[in-house]
Amino acid sequence: MSIKQTKICALTVDIEDYFHVAAFENNISASNWDAMPIRVDNNTSRLLDMFDKHGAKATFFILGWVAERYPQLIKEIHNRGHEVASHGFNHVKATKQTRIEFAKDVRDTKALLEDLTGAPIIGYRAPSFSIDKTNEWAFTELQLAGYLYSSSTYPIKHDLYGTPDWPQLAHLRPEGIWECPMPILNIAGKQWPVAGGGYFRLMPYWLSKRLIKRYIATTDSPYMFYFHPWEIDPDQPKIVGAPLKSNFRHYVNLDKMEAKLGKMLQDFQWQTLRQVYQPVFKI
Repeated sequence: MSIKQTKICALTVDIEDYFHVAAFENNISASNWDAMPIRVDNNTSRLLDMFDKHGAKATFFILGWVAERYPQLIKEIHNRGHEVASHGFNHVKATKQTRIEFAKDVRDTKALLEDLTGAPIIGYRAPSFSIDKTNEWAFTELQLAGYLYSSSTYPIKHDLYGTPDWPQLAHLRPEGIWECPMPILNIAGKQWPVAGGGYFRLMPYWLSKRLIKRYIATTDSPYMFYFHPWEIDPDQPKIVGAPLKSNFRHYVNLDKMEAKLGKMLQDFQWQTLRQVYQPVFKI
């Protein structure tokens, strides 16, 4: 029996534009964002059509900044049967916010998205997976704000983020909120990322497919994939002056991403994070 018949995976999209990414935060001031050519609306609309074509549903973790400027886009995401969730307001890492700033950020974004959709917003993902041991209070603030789950940790070693010694499967935190870490594989004593993003663009599709199948076959937890709308946009403006590593991570294989994504949507069955994790959450 095929994976498509036996396992449903969680598809997630972080709705932000190319100039919002943390890799360029030292090159583009937030005060200049409105002067940048905006591409997130068109790229997200393309994704919605692609998902419809393949019968896929997704959870869209949306920046409040985007929702303020493109309210109809957020309503369309909701009306097409996808889950709308929060990605914070201005893509400020949780580790760079005070507790008071974070509490306001997640509450303001939740309120805006609920006003646009008319539905409860229960999910949150921190920009750049930026909840770790230094700010575990973030889970308390999410619970107090009315969120039910977070997907804000990545149990790998990385130069920009990572909680390698934290749980690798979905778990109920002491603060009363569910945390759904990004999926990893334990191979040869190391923790390997298999959740998408730049790793998916870098690897050949056959290898990504093999790793996803291995995760599904060997792990007692749903598989979850994530990416961004700018990753299907090879014609996006280039950011001048960014470090070489940041440039490589951001631009590698953008011209191949849409075709690889289409194959993945065809090879596996996709639903919202809330739907896939429903047996775990019991909500």
